Amino acid sequence: MDFNDETVFEKEVVLNILKEVTEETLHDQTYNQGKVGQWISDICEKSTKKLVALGKPFKYVVTCVIMQKNGAGMHTCSSCFWDNANDGSASYKSPQDWPLNVVTTCFALAI
Repeated sequence: MDFNDETVFEKEVVLNILKEVTEETLHDQTYNQGKVGQWISDICEKSTKKLVALGKPFKYVVTCVIMQKNGAGMHTCSSCFWDNANDGSASYKSPQDWPLNVVTTCFALAI
């Protein structure tokens, strides 16, 4: 497959989308168990729409984890079997000074 600039996974562009959507959704929020489900849905749906709007030939999977910041550790990991030349991923982690621990991840699989 011959890939040009239009078909290259641009990690920084994806990372900026994840950051923008996550920060817009959670700006000035504190942990609220009753709202977490909606926040996660909003972040995943809005991120996916913006990624699709890039017009790149990828299938996207967006995940989001929101955890109350209470001193407990938070560890995440993912493993993929894919084409390293064409597929990619990016993860945004919330800043340390946020009252929430948030990790938003995008997996992009070339079509």
